[in-house]
Amino acid sequence: MTALAQHAVVAPVLLPLASAALMLLMGEGRRGWKALLNLVSTAAGLALAVALLLRVQAEGPAAFSAPGSGVYLPGNWPVPYGIVLVADRLSALMAVLTGCAGLAAVLYSLARWQHAGVYFHALFQLQLMGLYGAFLTGDLFNLFVFFEVLLAASYGLLLHGGGLPRVRAGLHYIAINLVASLLFLIGVAVLYGVTGTLNMADIAAKLPLVPASDRGLLHAGAALLGIAFLAKAALWPLNFWLPPAYAAASAPAAAVFAVLTKVGVYAVLRLWTLCFPAGAGPSAGFGGSVLVWGGLATLAFGAIGMLASQRLARLAGYSVIASSGTLIAAIGFDDPQLTGGALYYLASSTLAGCALFLLVELLERAREVEHEPAAIDDGRPALPDFGDADPPAGTNLDDDEVALTGRAIPAALAFLGLAFMLCAMLVAGLPPLTGFVAKLAMLMALLDLRSPAAWTLFALLIASGLLSAMALMRVGIRHFWSPQDRPPPRLRVAETLPIAALLMASLALVIQAEPALSYTRATAEALHQPARYIDAVMAARPVARAAAREAAR
Repeated sequence: MTALAQHAVVAPVLLPLASAALMLLMGEGRRGWKALLNLVSTAAGLALAVALLLRVQAEGPAAFSAPGSGVYLPGNWPVPYGIVLVADRLSALMAVLTGCAGLAAVLYSLARWQHAGVYFHALFQLQLMGLYGAFLTGDLFNLFVFFEVLLAASYGLLLHGGGLPRVRAGLHYIAINLVASLLFLIGVAVLYGVTGTLNMADIAAKLPLVPASDRGLLHAGAALLGIAFLAKAALWPLNFWLPPAYAAASAPAAAVFAVLTKVGVYAVLRLWTLCFPAGAGPSAGFGGSVLVWGGLATLAFGAIGMLASQRLARLAGYSVIASSGTLIAAIGFDDPQLTGGALYYLASSTLAGCALFLLVELLERAREVEHEPAAIDDGRPALPDFGDADPPAGTNLDDDEVALTGRAIPAALAFLGLAFMLCAMLVAGLPPLTGFVAKLAMLMALLDLRSPAAWTLFALLIASGLLSAMALMRVGIRHFWSPQDRPPPRLRVAETLPIAALLMASLALVIQAEPALSYTRATAEALHQPARYIDAVMAARPVARAAAREAAR
C-alpha cells in the first residue's frame, strides 16, 4: 500500500489545516493568492472525499480490513488510548457533501464576498477542517475538539461583512452554541466517569457491562450529549437562533451552514445507533421516543415557519429546520429501511439548501434595483407599437395592456427563474427530483411500521411538502410574476456556476437514484448492525516502525 493510500483517511483534515496555516503566514495581503489556495485546497478536499467514498463502496465488507483503509490511528497509539479516525459509508458520504458545499461556497465568494474581510479564506478552511474532522473522528473528545474548531470558524464567518443584523444574530448564535458546548463537555465527562473511555467503539462495547447502580448516571450523560447535538441540529424548541442567524449570514457562509446543521444530525445518528441498539440491554433504544416526537414537532414547526416567512432568506432557514426534523424523526424509529431513505433525503436536502442560500442573495439583489422606468435600456427588442389602433385579435397583453409578443426574457432572469423552480421542487419534494424520491422511500418504509408515530410522520411528510410548495410558490410569484419595471439583474459567472453545479449534482442524484439508494440502504444496514464497526476499531493495531518506514517509501 502506498503512503498516499495509507493516509487517505486523515488527508481531508490535514489539507485545510495546512492551507489555513499558510494563509495566516501570508499576512493580511495577497488576497488573490489566498483565493487561489482556498479554491485549490477545497477542490482537492472534495476529490479526496470522493476517492474515500469510492474506496469504501468498492471494498464493501472488507472496508476495514487493511491498515489505513477504514480505521486510521494518527498517533500510532493502540485503541482506545490514542486518537482514531474511521472512514465508513456514513462518514464518507458526509465528507463528500461537505466538499460539494465548500467548493460551491468558495466559487461564489470569489465574486465579491472574499473582499469583505481579511481572514475569510483562513476561516473558511478551518471551517472545512472542523467539518471533515467531526465526520471522520471515532473519539468523543476529538469530536468535541472538531466541534469547537468548526464553531469558532463559523462565528467569524457569520460576522463576516459586518453590520448590525449580523452582530445581533451572531450574539444569539454564539450564546446558544457556547451553552451547547458546555453541555457537550459535561456529558463527555460523565460518560468517561462511567465507562472509563472516550473511544466511541469502546464505549459501545462497555455499555452492556455498566452496573445497574451507574445506569442512571450513564443515561444522564447521554442525555446531556443529546441536548448538545440536538441544539446544533435545530430541534424544536432549541432552534430559535437558526432563522435569523442564517438569514443574516453572507451567502457563502449560509451555504456551508446548511452542512453545519447536519453535524448535529450526524452525531445523533452515529452515537445512538452505535451505543443504544437493540442489543444494548437495559439501555436499548434509550431516547428513541424523544427523537421521534421531537423530530415531528420540529418538522411541523419548520413547515409552518416556511409558510409564515415573508423573506426568502428566513424561508430558507426554516427549510433547514424542516429537513432536520425529518431526519431526527426518521432516526428515532430505528428502522434500517427508513434510515436508508432518510440518508438519501439528507444528501438531497443538503444540496438543495446550499443552492437555495446562494440563490437568495441574487434574488434579493434583483429586487433591490432602483431606477427610473423611462431610463431603462435593457437591450431587449422594441415591442410592437400599434399606436391608437387596437392590437390584432389574439395578441397577449400584460397588465398595462402592452403586447407581450416579441418580448425576450433576459438570460440572467431566465437562469434565476429556472434555478428557483428547481430549488423549490427539491425543497418541497415534488416529482421527479430527489426530494420526491427520498420522501417516497421514507413513506414506503413507514407503511410497514404501522404505529401512531409512523402514521403521524407519514402525514407530516405530505403536509410539509404541501406547505413548502405553497410558501415557495408565493415567493416565486412575488419575484417573477408580479408586474415589475426593473432592469434585468446582472450576474457574474462566479455566482451562477456554483448554483448550477449544485443543481446538476441533484439532477445526477435522481438519474442515479437506484445506485444512490442502494448505497444509503447499505449504509443504514451497517449503522443498525454496529458490531462490525466496534470489532474493526477495536482490532486496529499500531503500525510497527519498520513497516511504517517501508510504507513511506
